[in-house]
Amino acid sequence: MANQAKLRGAISGFGEVAARAHLAGWRTRENIAIGAIHDPISERRHEAIRLIKNVRVYDDLELMLDGEAPDFVDVASPPGMHHAAARAALRAGAHVLVEKPLALTLADFDELAAIAAEKRRVLMCVHNWKYAPAYAAARRAVEAGRLGEIRFMSIDRLRTEPAGAGGSGGKWRASAASGGGILIDHGWHVFYLMYWMLGGESPVSISARLESPAGVDVDHVADVRVGFGAGCVARAHLSWHAPVRRTSAVIYGERASIEIEGDRVRLTDRSGKAEDLSVADIPDDSYHSAWFGAVADEFERAVSEGHNSSAVVARRNLAEARAALALIDAARRSSVNNGIEINIP
Repeated sequence: MANQAKLRGAISGFGEVAARAHLAGWRTRENIAIGAIHDPISERRHEAIRLIKNVRVYDDLELMLDGEAPDFVDVASPPGMHHAAARAALRAGAHVLVEKPLALTLADFDELAAIAAEKRRVLMCVHNWKYAPAYAAARRAVEAGRLGEIRFMSIDRLRTEPAGAGGSGGKWRASAASGGGILIDHGWHVFYLMYWMLGGESPVSISARLESPAGVDVDHVADVRVGFGAGCVARAHLSWHAPVRRTSAVIYGERASIEIEGDRVRLTDRSGKAEDLSVADIPDDSYHSAWFGAVADEFERAVSEGHNSSAVVARRNLAEARAALALIDAARRSSVNNGIEINIP
């Protein structure tokens, strides 16, 4: 790839996640050049000019697409803007990488997937937690058959407040109109991790309880139980009101269990023998800039190889994303119906 022309990229939405994670990840790719930034907020355009040499900035997405004709667009705006931005970029002939969530409704998701197929463009979502060393180590153990058939999975994400609380990065999380709430912000990650860890096993049902503070229109706490076709049961607890920050998981099968606490991973077999599978990682933060480089690598390979050659990579990513969105949609319906079990079509 060293002799190939650089892929010309643009970022739509230059908030904190773009400035502190995406930009650093793109800079690890020698065959990618980020030359343009779109953001309607002048403060963020000024930040782009400060951080990127010779960058061109736009307050209008269509003008950027017309003027730059980028090879790809990285959509990192608040969730409520993802569908319109991704649709415009795909229709302009660009490949598209979208921060989670890829879309807020299944209808919008399916429209974007159809446009990408029609235009023969790569459409992918940022599933960066797959590249967290702890979860990657757990996945390798599962793939190697060390746990046997997976029977149970539990993922907890405890936070004392939403990421970026008090700053511009936290505003969308507090608004339903912007696509906020903990189910979107953290549940998306949890659901694609479940799907991925089980090797693409489809979820068949979910029951959920969502809680919101008085006068707030987004969920701050979510407790969910997911059934999968292979008989595995998974659960998750997500909270912005915990006394401590904690990210943990338990996965067990017929042969062994894995426990994840932060970046520590321990496998224990039926005899009680424990093995440390931990992999060194940088300190946890809300943006995980170290993991985006791997996301950028996967997306670059998909784009460079062409839509047909990368069909497997793109299809798997979109399958993860659609499973996550279907679970979020069903979880909301379950919660408003007193937590009844909802079947996933």
